[in-house]
Amino acid sequence: MAIPSPETGLVISYAYLWHHERQAGQEEGRKNRPSVIVLTVERPKDGATLVTVLPITHSAPAIPEAAVEMPVAVKKHLGLDDARSWVMVHEGNEFVWPGYDLVKIPRTERYDYGFLPPRFFKQVLDAFIAYHRTGKGRRTPRD
Repeated sequence: MAIPSPETGLVISYAYLWHHERQAGQEEGRKNRPSVIVLTVERPKDGATLVTVLPITHSAPAIPEAAVEMPVAVKKHLGLDDARSWVMVHEGNEFVWPGYDLVKIPRTERYDYGFLPPRFFKQVLDAFIAYHRTGKGRRTPRD
């Protein structure tokens, strides 16, 4: 399957690099994980698309405002497992689409799980914006 167009709300398979891993000197994510595209911007100088993705994890957040828990129905819609999961809104990775860290979902030819339902995506986006307005949000460049 072809690499999908980068659209907000799309959940991709991505080798996410956590901010603390980057701070420790790592350059590659240790694990491929579902990550949701929350921002896409066309770079004026060359027309490249810059993307910001947020990681989805089974680890509960230490700070409740730093994440949005995924409803079971949304996880089922995306084909994810039924364990509790959160979209972490306190940090994201930024890269030029499609980047080196977009990976196929195991045992498939797809790079994406599908789209978050619009109402849930709005909840994630609103939480992302609110957290970053506090000045505590982090975005890790991957290029």
